[in-house]
Amino acid sequence: MAIIINLDKVLEREGMKSNELADKIGITTANLSILKTGKAKAVRFSTLEAICEILNCQPGDILEYQEEN
Repeated sequence: MAIIINLDKVLEREGMKSNELADKIGITTANLSILKTGKAKAVRFSTLEAICEILNCQPGDILEYQEEN
């Protein structure tokens, strides 16, 4: 996939665990795991906004585009 999810890096930088973030943004840990592993086909802007608010980051800190070879 050309979109890379860097959520683990941002979580580590902020010293937060996945289950804590999931609780704070109101999604299941299973759905957050799907997002973190890049298996999600889409992400709601409201979810992305909540993640950025809690982790004090920008969407570009979480999402990265890499060309596929």
